[in-house]
Amino acid sequence: MKSDIEIAQSAEMKEITDIAADLGFDRDDIEQYGRYKAKVKLTTYDRFLKRNDGKLVLVTAITPTPAGEGKTTTTVGLGQALNRLGKKAVIALREPSLGPTMGIKGGAAGGGYSQVLPMEDINLHFTGDIHAIGMAHNLLSAVLDNHIKQGNKLGIDPTNISWTRVVDMNDRALRNIVVGLGGKAHGIPREDHFMITVASEIMAILCLANNLKELKEKIGKIVVGYNYDGKAVTCNDLKVAGAMTALLREAIKPNLVQTLENTPAFIHGGPFANIAHGCNSIIATKLALKSGEIAVTEAGFGADLGAEKFFNIKCRYAGLHPDAVVLVATVRALKLHGGVSLDNLREENLTALKKGMDNLAKHIENIASFGLPLVVAINKFPDDSNEELAFIKERCWSIGVAVELSDVWARGGKGGIALAQKLIDILNKNESNFRYLYDTAFSIKEKIKLIAQEIYGADGVDFSKKACQQIDKYTESGYDKLPVCMAKTQSSISDNPVLKGRPRGFRVSVREINLSAGAGFLVPLTGPVLTMPGLPAQPSAELIDIDAAGKITGLF
Repeated sequence: MKSDIEIAQSAEMKEITDIAADLGFDRDDIEQYGRYKAKVKLTTYDRFLKRNDGKLVLVTAITPTPAGEGKTTTTVGLGQALNRLGKKAVIALREPSLGPTMGIKGGAAGGGYSQVLPMEDINLHFTGDIHAIGMAHNLLSAVLDNHIKQGNKLGIDPTNISWTRVVDMNDRALRNIVVGLGGKAHGIPREDHFMITVASEIMAILCLANNLKELKEKIGKIVVGYNYDGKAVTCNDLKVAGAMTALLREAIKPNLVQTLENTPAFIHGGPFANIAHGCNSIIATKLALKSGEIAVTEAGFGADLGAEKFFNIKCRYAGLHPDAVVLVATVRALKLHGGVSLDNLREENLTALKKGMDNLAKHIENIASFGLPLVVAINKFPDDSNEELAFIKERCWSIGVAVELSDVWARGGKGGIALAQKLIDILNKNESNFRYLYDTAFSIKEKIKLIAQEIYGADGVDFSKKACQQIDKYTESGYDKLPVCMAKTQSSISDNPVLKGRPRGFRVSVREINLSAGAGFLVPLTGPVLTMPGLPAQPSAELIDIDAAGKITGLF
């Protein structure tokens, strides 16, 4: 079979104006970025908000292997399959970050015959949104240090600055740095840090804002640090919210592209789910809801991360009411959770598969706790045995959970017909009783404990002295009523990446809590999770190349 990029490069794309027309847009509603990409104007978004909503379907997954379980591929393939069944389906996805693209995962625009196009563009710079977010973030960083250098009228304490710098690359060497070296003319020396751009609060704000006015207001509320009296210093205090918003004028507009089978797809925003809230923008999701019968969207990593944050943060701020969930599972991930090493996942092992089913069962329980109907999608891989696939089906049936095989990677929309039909049946027969896990009026500790105990299955939570001090400070400042956005490893339901399956008898450790006042949530840092990833021993960048004609290879 051809590689993903070879399949993408041989696809027949429609003009983006035709894709827009299928959604009810005219030429004045979009701004073209060449023949196959466009941004949708915010005036168009405002007009479409008056339409009725379609059905909202979230695609999430069990705890993944390092390479991922094909959640984006399933989302794309499911959208294609729904359209084959006569449903007007529209997809809403996140934008890939260059860090993972050049790191361990390669391209992140789906796979096989279920991809979004143009694949190279989407994976490499796209329409420049992530770069704009990085520039807006680093503008604030530069202005902050310049303010201190130029007299520090706000009395900012250089040892109590929470705002970092960002770059859209996995670069562990930048996690801890010192700035301002070289003498008085070069600034005030202080310790600083880098995060990956998609972990920036600016990214979260962009994805949770409905318009430019709201975007500017949220940016202005960002807390960059504290003065010598312990009072918070905001972006508004530094007077650059307007300039930062100006840099994001185009980035806030959602991007319209298409799949291999010409299904419309909005791709907008890309926060990580292990260190941010992991969902595409409210604007993109609402546009998908308003322009189709069924909007299919995704949330990053496992359901303990992306789905939990989608429900408790994004749906809360956007007023969204999801109708159903598709939970992606794979034979290889279940065997990993059953004790098989990464090197042996291709070998049939029913014993390990049976043991690993505990991981799937916990995610099923979690989704049910939000009052939502679901279907398990078994994303098929070439090495899966018929016995392994049958075992997963039988186990799901035994506990009364709908399940279907998904072969969208190899067969595109055709390989997702059974899954799409099962989803349609669920949407027609089951009413969503969606509910949040917690009330934001709960204390900070109560919200964190609820997530740790109900979603992760922990016995309790241990807060460091620093975290307790921060909780007291945030409570005194009125930030205790914000939802929480847990920063946790994606490799385990627990906060320990080594614990596979369904961990029991563990406690979650919260070492510190960061405030994202602009985005509107608190970020408890648990276990060893990092906000700046590193590259693997052999980065995917070593496989990516381009010839003299400009043809790219090796993206996946």
